[in-house]
Order: sequence, then structure tokens, then C-alpha cells
Amino acid sequence: MAADTEEPDVEPIIFKESSPRIMQIDPGRARFPCCIVWTPLPVLSWLLPFIGHVGICREDGVILDFAGPNFVCVDNFTFGSATRYIQIDTEKSCSVAAATSPASPGSGSESSLAWDCALRKSTQEYQHRSYNLLTCNCHSFVANNLNRVGFCGGGWNVVNLGALVFLKGRWVSKGSMVRSFLPFAIIFPIGLALGGLSFLKFLAFFCFVLVGWFVLGSYCFKSWITL
Repeated sequence: MAADTEEPDVEPIIFKESSPRIMQIDPGRARFPCCIVWTPLPVLSWLLPFIGHVGICREDGVILDFAGPNFVCVDNFTFGSATRYIQIDTEKSCSVAAATSPASPGSGSESSLAWDCALRKSTQEYQHRSYNLLTCNCHSFVANNLNRVGFCGGGWNVVNLGALVFLKGRWVSKGSMVRSFLPFAIIFPIGLALGGLSFLKFLAFFCFVLVGWFVLGSYCFKSWITL
């Protein structure tokens, strides 16, 4: 009965049954159990460092991110390693976990199973969705997952998700912080030296239009942005 068998070293599938063993965060292996993760985007983050690419992680720490039309990337974060993360307490913060976790307060297996089931459903849904930077993007995917698990009561969209990660996200390391802000720190003074006030106006206009689009699409014209 207690045979000592080892799992074969195979490529991970999209979802597998959750283990009662709660894994620790391991940035070296890109394992962030029950986390939201963030990484800077080429070009966009160089100009506006609060903009980036987000993903959400299974209970075993594997990152899932909406990377393109009909494609959810598994265990290969699209724009490089995660630089920021927020770990979620599925027992305390997610209604789906509480609903499936009966009288066993010390065990996380039921809640992690509920977490992975919710992520599986969102993944299957987004595998049939077109990708668009302005209307259906990685933030849409993560917000969909957070609403599905009932994180902090739901109501998540691309704006409050972005704000959450930017204000509450923890840096993986000092190197991650440098990687996120160094391009902006180089480009901004160069642009200022070469373009002066015109560069500042361009940056302010670009920021206003981009942020304005997502604010309007998230709170006023909700059909603009898919969740």
C-alpha cells in the first residue's frame, strides 16, 4: 500500500489535482502558489512603468497568463520572469474557498482545489477568446479569475487590478526593481533632453488616453472591455 513510487519527470499539464502540501514561493523555479504576478512590458513599461503584464498562479505555483488569441500560456511567463507578486490567502479572502472548505480549518487542500478549479474554468474560457491590448488582455484574464474565486468580494476589473498590483505588489528582489524601472530612468531624461516640453506633453497625453480608456471601459462603458 505504501509503495515508494516517484513521479516521472514529465512536462506539466495545464491542470492537475491539488496537493495538500502547500508549496513555498520559489522565484528561482518561477513558483508563486496562489499569487498574482507582474512583469514589465517592452516599450510600454519603459514609458509608463506602472503598466505591465500580469498572470495568476495555480496552487502548485505554476503561472498562467493570457498571452495571445485563444492562448493561455502555462509555466512560461510571456514577457520574462515575474518581478512583483501578491500572494492570496484562499482561506480568508476567497468566497469560493470558504464555500468548499467545511469543518477542517487547518487544511488547505479543499480551498486549493476550489482555487485550481476556478482557474481551470477561466483558462478554458480564455482559450476561446481573441486577444486585444485595449479590450481583452492579460488583466482581463486575471480579473476574471479573481471574480470567479470571489477574491475580496469580487468586482475586479483591469483598473483596480492594476492599482492593486502597483500599490500592494511585493518585489521579488532588488534586481527585479531595477529591471522594472531602469529603462524608464534612462529614457525619461533622454527624452527630456531631446524633446523638452514636447516630450512631457506627449507622455502626459499618452498616459491620459491610455488610462482614460481603461477607466471609461471599466466603469462607464463596460461593454468596451471583456472580463
